Parts: sequence; C-alpha cells; structure tokens
Amino acid sequence: MSSIQPRPYEALPSRRVAFLGLGVMGLPMAGHLARAGHQVTVYNRTAAKAQAWAGEFGGRVAATPADAARDADFVFACVGNDEDLRQVVLGDQGAFAGMKPGAVFVDHTTASAEVARELHAVARERGLHFVDAPVSGGQAGAVNGALTVMCGGDEAPFDAARPVVLAFARAVTRVGDAGAGQLAKMVNQICIAGLVQGLAEAIAFGEKSGLPMELVLQVIGKGAAQSWQLDNRGKTMVEDRFDFGFAVDWMRKDLGLVLEEARRNGARVPVTALVDQFYADVQAMGGGRWDTSSLIKRLK
Repeated sequence: MSSIQPRPYEALPSRRVAFLGLGVMGLPMAGHLARAGHQVTVYNRTAAKAQAWAGEFGGRVAATPADAARDADFVFACVGNDEDLRQVVLGDQGAFAGMKPGAVFVDHTTASAEVARELHAVARERGLHFVDAPVSGGQAGAVNGALTVMCGGDEAPFDAARPVVLAFARAVTRVGDAGAGQLAKMVNQICIAGLVQGLAEAIAFGEKSGLPMELVLQVIGKGAAQSWQLDNRGKTMVEDRFDFGFAVDWMRKDLGLVLEEARRNGARVPVTALVDQFYADVQAMGGGRWDTSSLIKRLK
C-alpha cells in the first residue's frame, strides 16, 4: 500500500528537487513531489529508508546532502532539530555545498527562529535562498497532502517555491522575514497545548460527573467549544487510545523552542510552561510516543 493518499496535483513544469530526511513527515511529502511529476532525489541518514522510498516512488538516492542538492532548483528538508538541520546544510557534504546559484532551500523542520535566521544569512552570502517553512497537520496531513505551511524569508524565493510546496500542502503562506515561519509554528503549538489540556480536563470532569461523554462532545462540538482537537481527538481520549498521532516527545521538543524564545523576547507563557511539565509527567508514565491527547492520562 502506498505511503501517501492519492490527490489531484496542479499541473506544473517538472522541476529538479531534492528532499533531505525521510521520517514520518518527510517520506510522504517527498512522495507527493514525485507523484506531482517532479524529478526527486532523496537523502536520508539511514540509506535503506531512502532506497525503500525510491523503490516505491522512483527518483534517485544520494549518498550525501551535497550530492542530493546538486543541480536541484529546490532543496527541501524535514529533519529533527537545529543541530540535525545544520548537519545537512553546512560543511563540505552539506546541501549548501552542492546547490547551484539561485537555488532555494525550503526547511520544513520545526526548529528555532535563530537557526532560520543564521542559515538565511549564510545562504545569502553564497548566492542561495533559504525559506523557513515549518508545517502543521501531523502525519495524516503529510500522507494526505493537506499540510499547512507557514513561511519566513524573502518574497521572491517564497513565490517561486510555493507552487511546488502545494504538492503536499493545502495552504502555504509567507508570514514575514527569516524566522517568522518558525515563530508562527510556535504560536501554533502554544494554541494546541492549551486546547488539549482544556479538552483533557473537560472530558475527565464529565466522566467524573457520570455524563455520556461521546454524546456530550457531539453536542458541544456544534457550539462555541468546537475545535480541531475536539473533533479529532475527543472520541479517542474517551476511548483511552493514544497509539497514533503527534508524539509527546515531539511536542516537548517544540514547547522547549517556545519557552526558549519566550525567555529571549520577554513573552509570558505561564500556561504553556505548565502544560510542558504535564507532558513531562506523561513521559515519566512511559508515554513519550503517545499522541499529545494523552494529557488526559494524568487525570484518570
């Protein structure tokens, strides 16, 4: 079975693209690029995963990020964190070493705004372009080609990359200069942390009160309490199912970026800091790979 879901693709000229990092997000994103008709070269630290991707989607496998990026019009990346990103971008074997002048690097990693600004500056010095473009929508959004992408960087490279990114996204928006995409993703994660904690408390409260919570969620989901989290995670929280979705470990990484940026810019995020500690409790319960909705496990 294909690791991506079929979807209509906008008819575009075929472009040479590279994709670095074939994790749970990157693998289907790269697959959509290939299915949209682009010439895709992939790189992954575990070469067997890249070979398996090529077996399913075609394309070429590269031994280094520099080799993958050579002759590409656009180089995409989706790796783990700031240091992973620097490793695939910088150095003799990094993507910047192989990219042709004027090529655009589009980074879908959820990383710091600081590293985005750093790599944007290095790219400019080398005659390249860098767009920070973290995504929201989780693994399901990547598989279905329905991600929301928030971008920072210069307008011209964003405009050039946007039609290509739409191979795996439903919305691609530039929100500001370098680093703005990462800051927007932090806003996204702050919102989610508070929503999930509120939903967890509401369901736990309703259950203690003896209410039929699946029915209650259907009722309140038609009013002001409606949210993506209620619609997509409420029922599974009631059913005590968490073996899917966006992992607690990943959320704690993201909230760590939020808290670090808040210390830098002076923003007050007391609820986010508290929910981060609640996620630490879930990790201590062995739930590092549970979905973020597992916050309710602390309350049962």
